[in-house]
Amino acid sequence: MADAGEFRYANELVAFVRAETGDSFHIEVAAYPEWHPQARSPREDLLNFKRKIDAGADSAITQYFYNADAYEHFVDQARALGVAVPIVPGIMPIGSFSKLARFSDACGAEIPRWMRRKFESFGDDADSIRAFGLDVVTELCGRLLERGAPGLHFYSMNQAGLTLELCRRLGR
Repeated sequence: MADAGEFRYANELVAFVRAETGDSFHIEVAAYPEWHPQARSPREDLLNFKRKIDAGADSAITQYFYNADAYEHFVDQARALGVAVPIVPGIMPIGSFSKLARFSDACGAEIPRWMRRKFESFGDDADSIRAFGLDVVTELCGRLLERGAPGLHFYSMNQAGLTLELCRRLGR
């Protein structure tokens, strides 16, 4: 067992697990299509991601996002660097705009301005917020799957109902 803090970067942990256990585990790592908030630049973040893959990760799940172009651009850049593992898009269903805004501000995930403005126009109308959120995320998921995403990872936040509705809408 390693002492707390022995691994400074995720790629070090991935390399350790691979060295100690071989292929006994399927290792998935994080990816940031809009880049990690602590990275100095998108390029630095992309190279950090590649280091995790080169250390032995089998696949990746992205931070959630609402801009499919950001995901597609990230995947294209990763592929150009020789990354061949599946990069699964992270999807956050939207049940409450205020919770989404707080969470996004804390983790650096972008809410596009047009979405933010539309949500704000609903005020406290929870039904309209939920309906609009489902429409936006359903469209995003459909686009990602149509363009070849290897699957979807839902950040359900213990709210399975929204995820189940999205799957129903997607015919899955």
